[in-house]
Amino acid sequence: MDLTDEVSDKRAELEGCRPGHDSRDVALGDLAVALHNRFKAEGKVDDVDEAITLHRAALELRPSGHPEQSSSLLGLARCLSSRYGNQGVVADLEEAVTLSREALALCPPDHLSHGASLNSLARNLRRRFEKYTTMHDLDEAFELHRSALELHPSGHPEWSSSLHGLAVCFLNRYNNQGVVADLKEAVTLCREELAHYPPGHPSRGVSLKTLAYGLLAKFWEQATVHDLDEAFELSRTALELHPSGHPERYLSLCGLALCFSSRYNNLGVVADLEEVITLYREALGICPPGHPDRCVSLNNLGVNLQKRFKKHSTMLDLDEAFELHRAVSELYPPGHPEQFFSLHGLGRCFSSRYDKLRAIVDLEEAITLGRAALVLHPPGHRHRSTCLYNLGFNLWTRFWRQASISGSGRAKFVRRAALVLRPINDARAAFSFHALSLHFWDKFQNQPAIADLDEAISLATYALELRLLNHGDYSASTGKLALFIRERVQWFVQGRSPNESAVLGQAVDSLCALEHYLRDRFRKQHAVADLVEAITLHKYVLQLRPAGHPSHPSNIHDLKLCLIEKFHDTAAVGDSDVAIALERKTPDLSVPGDPSYDVSKDCLATYLRIKISPQLMRASSIRSVATEYEVSQVVRHVVSEILETMPTRLLNTQTGVLCDRDAQISHFTSSQQHKQLLSSAMLYDPVERVGRIHTVVSACFRFAMFSHRWGEGEPSLRDVQGRAIYDMPPSSGVDKLQKFCLAAFKQGYQWAWSDTCCIDKDSSTELQEAIGSMFGWYRRSALTIVYLSDVPETGSFAASQWFGRGWTLQELLAPATVLFYTRNWSLYRNIESSNHKADSTILEEIAKATGIASRFLTDFTPGMDDARLRLQWASSCRTTRPEDVAYSLFGIFDVHLPVLYGESAEFALGRLLAEVISQSGDISILDWIGEVSTFHSCFPARITSYRTLPLPSVRRRRTVIYNKSTTWVVQCAAKILSLTQRVAPATICKPTPHIAMFFLSCYSGRAEQCRFILTELPYI
Repeated sequence: MDLTDEVSDKRAELEGCRPGHDSRDVALGDLAVALHNRFKAEGKVDDVDEAITLHRAALELRPSGHPEQSSSLLGLARCLSSRYGNQGVVADLEEAVTLSREALALCPPDHLSHGASLNSLARNLRRRFEKYTTMHDLDEAFELHRSALELHPSGHPEWSSSLHGLAVCFLNRYNNQGVVADLKEAVTLCREELAHYPPGHPSRGVSLKTLAYGLLAKFWEQATVHDLDEAFELSRTALELHPSGHPERYLSLCGLALCFSSRYNNLGVVADLEEVITLYREALGICPPGHPDRCVSLNNLGVNLQKRFKKHSTMLDLDEAFELHRAVSELYPPGHPEQFFSLHGLGRCFSSRYDKLRAIVDLEEAITLGRAALVLHPPGHRHRSTCLYNLGFNLWTRFWRQASISGSGRAKFVRRAALVLRPINDARAAFSFHALSLHFWDKFQNQPAIADLDEAISLATYALELRLLNHGDYSASTGKLALFIRERVQWFVQGRSPNESAVLGQAVDSLCALEHYLRDRFRKQHAVADLVEAITLHKYVLQLRPAGHPSHPSNIHDLKLCLIEKFHDTAAVGDSDVAIALERKTPDLSVPGDPSYDVSKDCLATYLRIKISPQLMRASSIRSVATEYEVSQVVRHVVSEILETMPTRLLNTQTGVLCDRDAQISHFTSSQQHKQLLSSAMLYDPVERVGRIHTVVSACFRFAMFSHRWGEGEPSLRDVQGRAIYDMPPSSGVDKLQKFCLAAFKQGYQWAWSDTCCIDKDSSTELQEAIGSMFGWYRRSALTIVYLSDVPETGSFAASQWFGRGWTLQELLAPATVLFYTRNWSLYRNIESSNHKADSTILEEIAKATGIASRFLTDFTPGMDDARLRLQWASSCRTTRPEDVAYSLFGIFDVHLPVLYGESAEFALGRLLAEVISQSGDISILDWIGEVSTFHSCFPARITSYRTLPLPSVRRRRTVIYNKSTTWVVQCAAKILSLTQRVAPATICKPTPHIAMFFLSCYSGRAEQCRFILTELPYI
């Protein structure tokens, strides 16, 4: 059956299963699967978005204990994983991992879906490894795929999926660690998988691509031409199977381009390079702005245009390469985890243009970008050697241009310079950096210039890193570095150069990174010499960054941790005493309430406990309790868990930049708080560790919410993306947003949310999710800022229109902490309180303005309690779109219903009321006065019908029939009984209690406008 026809059929089946139907969950899941299948074939994002919404709806109908809950969990996980692959949103991947784990927990080994659950979790862990390169994820993926293979013999539907997953795991480990045996195993598994897929099988193309990549990697490793030839053949076949418009077309183009690029690098055939550029141009055309692979495509095309420039010296190629790499830099701004590609590409472009035009400004720019790229790749990173080589090449190029050494000394320096231009190994590269550092030291000695001294320290640091402890010249490197640092400290002390230059700052950062590398190596190999050297490097850092430097507290903290770990291994009391002395100073550097203060206080308590009870030190070994890697995994999980409960996008109140979840995570992981948390949490008691980490991380991600009445010129998501709101041209809407962020910043909150620009209102799926989550966001906010644009500085807010808007009702009830601001952004009545809800005077004013009792304002719980009263609160509220009157109450009643903009307000209200009765059985909501709804004759057409107070419950049995016949009363009763049985049979159809109805006369004389009074009475 055609995929579109299948979607149409499943949609028709769903329409036949209205809410309350026994098979509605099945119909929701079937349509979701059909839409997901069409997405995999055609790549339409709307299909996977709708599939996710449907799976969520099905999951709500399959609560804990439902036999098909695991099926919904797996389906939702697959869709989220597919959307991550298409759009690159990390939150989708993290949720997919969580859901896969939940599904696996529900599927024991004898369950039919056990194998599928194993593969689903393994696939998502593998993807997370590809994102973060954390070996723990890859190791677990290996284990899960192997378990699935043992469970599924050849021929089983899940066998090929398990085999493919295991092959990709081997390829990933090869890419990370370079073990050739892994590559060979991957190729073997890929061949076995391909043999399982005959021509015409839908998965054959993916299998061809994977095997082609394995063979290509084998060619790179062993230069076996027949592997390259076979990779060519497989890649061409895969591309034929993935025509234009196919979701796998992009990867097939890239795979074939890699083959041509490899052959060009090997043989230098220009036609191959031309083919590479053609293929990458087509790949770029498949990735429009916003596509997750656009940056990679821009980079690939830019790199190969630069290659063609080097071949033909055509400036048009270099100019286009510049343009492409600059576009990458815009998409990978500072702080982005993939920023290296933009820095590296631009640096090579500047270096190439220098070679062509000899403009020194280009060479200086290449050096600056090279240093920045090096910062992104600390010691141990797989791209570190490439960065060092490029930087060293450009530094020596500059040296050749500027050096003025005469006689035989010049010849000696030239010979040394040649070593770094074509480095054979780390030893020669280290020698080159060391020689160049001595050159700058000599320059400084002859004519003191602090820039030369900083350059000498920087280059000596690189040489030290390349030599490390096992090199014969390591001590010479440390000796020279110590000499340079002592001189630099003297300049600090004498006040001749109090500020840290950029070059020196990068050098000190490199020392810190090298210290972390040595400390991590100590934890793996237990060589105390590594830890001793790490302590030495930390002392260097503290000399260059004394008290008053922003990173000084963090550097002290790291040194303390090294000392305590050394004390653990050597039991040298002096180390623990130094750590305690340093920790005692730390609280002076922060204030109570700051996360750093609490961490330092806990650490000091731990150190003192170790000192007075050394026997406990062995029982609760710092290293055996948790490594930094283990702690980082916990922190990452906690961060993901917290972000799942927060809005997807938030404004950084300090910079004014709108940040998605990736940017929020990047901001946190690059902060001093994150660095200190990683090291401190290793000392936490294992029982308390997760809770204490959660407390610290929660404090870092506290956010403020904005509540206001919309006006003219409100900035949208498109208006603020990629811009700092503080730099935007003034308008009424922008001014309001700027002052909201500033108010949140002044109150101590780094993150803030506004409904004007933090939601993509062009995405129906995102809008649906936001409306469903909004009450919870306000509930979990640390502060809600209410802006009353119609209240003057000295006026009362009793008559403010804010109290009469539909959406603001939940914005008043949900948050625990609220501050009201008047027209000129001064606090209401100038009451300097941290929470206006805690002020009895303001609380009394709110109660009078809204008619809501104080107890609900300060302690409101969403749900079905007091349903009729909640409807009365909303009865005077107005919304711009009529149907929003109902949608704005979803959070207050804690219901999850589709948002269907375009439906009538009567139907929106009717669906809400039916859901309330369905879940609660509370028929008091049928007590209303007004026009009958076309949705159902027992419901009102408008929310205003609930303005009157509910009548008191009637507990004694009596019968009143006024101006109506008994027959008509019975007919109405039957309607209500029919309604309640249809929407909530499990709730209403019980032996007791039962329903009786009484009618009062209508106000207009029409039968449709009657007031229903419902009471619980014994069944007649």
